Amino acid sequence: MPQKDVCIVIPALNEEETIAKVIDEIPQERMEGRGYKVEIVVVDNDSADRTKQIAEEKGAKVILEPVRGKGKAIAAAFRSINKDFIFILDADYTYPASYISEMLQVLEEGYDVVLGSRLRGQIEKGAMTRFNLVGNRLLALLASILYGTKISDLCTGCWGFRGAVVKDLRLDAVGFELEADLFVQIAKKGYKIAEVPIHYRRRATPPKLNSIRDGLKIGKTLVRQRFRRG
Repeated sequence: MPQKDVCIVIPALNEEETIAKVIDEIPQERMEGRGYKVEIVVVDNDSADRTKQIAEEKGAKVILEPVRGKGKAIAAAFRSINKDFIFILDADYTYPASYISEMLQVLEEGYDVVLGSRLRGQIEKGAMTRFNLVGNRLLALLASILYGTKISDLCTGCWGFRGAVVKDLRLDAVGFELEADLFVQIAKKGYKIAEVPIHYRRRATPPKLNSIRDGLKIGKTLVRQRFRRG
């Protein structure tokens, strides 16, 4: 059986406190023991701290994307990566990287896309406010209704894709509307989506997302893309 390539993409902006822990937690040896070749790519999104240096010390490949925005960072990575399986993982250590091994198995079973669902799993006390919890559920419900594809956690920062899916995506998102952009294209193209319940940890550093502003932007993206021609 030919060896298959796996890439874990970590978009990062000033995450020197957590980037090493995220990389260390990736089940690289476990996946390599199953015959996969694993690469870790950190997209440094114009950090002003030691994120880049620490990532390189941990053996990750670093891509520099000077235009800030999570969407810009992921688009930059997708342009330069050609692998059998590609994962996105946030750099703030809230999503346990250990789930990647399980998510990879789901993709091998025939799904095109898999996401780690916080809302189907366990949320650590203090990891998400009640306001954000309600907002996340409403956005997932809106996405499910508009596109006829059920999803429980639209805004998760933990995704996995078959390589062919990534090649088929044309991302327009700049910031935190990235996940909505991903979902819209995946749903419109009819790709099979699976979810893996995950444990969501409390963030140790201040959040970069503005709940109201970014939530409204995500909602607008869902509605606008649903009724856009082409």
